Amino acid sequence: MEPAEVVKSEQEWREQLTPAEYAVLRQAGTEPAWRGEYTETKTKGVYECRACGAELFRSDTKFESHCGWPSFFSPLAGDRVILREDRSMGMVRVEVLCARCHSHLGHVFEGEGFPTPTDQRYCINSISLRLVPDETP
Repeated sequence: MEPAEVVKSEQEWREQLTPAEYAVLRQAGTEPAWRGEYTETKTKGVYECRACGAELFRSDTKFESHCGWPSFFSPLAGDRVILREDRSMGMVRVEVLCARCHSHLGHVFEGEGFPTPTDQRYCINSISLRLVPDETP
C-alpha cells in the first residue's frame, strides 16, 4: 500500500474528529445500520472523506441497496480508494480506505445482483463521508 498523503498523529486525529468519527475512520468501526445521515439522501453532489476532504463518490453512483448504509456502485476514480482484505468479524471481506489519508470508509461487495453498471456495492459509513451539494444556478 502506498503511504498516505495526509499523515497525522493519533492525537491530531482525535482532536479533529468526534469520538464516533474517530471510532469508524481511524479504528475501522461501523456505525449502526439505518442511523447514518446519508443512508437515504438523494441530494446531488460529491461525497468527500470526512477526515481529509478527498473527493470519493458522486451522488449519481449512489443507489438504493436497502442495507442500512449508503451504497455506491463506483468511486469517482479507482485511485481515490484503496481496497484491502479484511478478515475481521470471522469472515473475509474487502475493506475500502481513503487513498489520501487511509481512513476506513466501509466495505465493497460484488456479485449481489444489483442492476448497476459494475455489480459492486461500496457499502460506506455515512460518518466517514461529508456531502458537498452541487451548486444550483
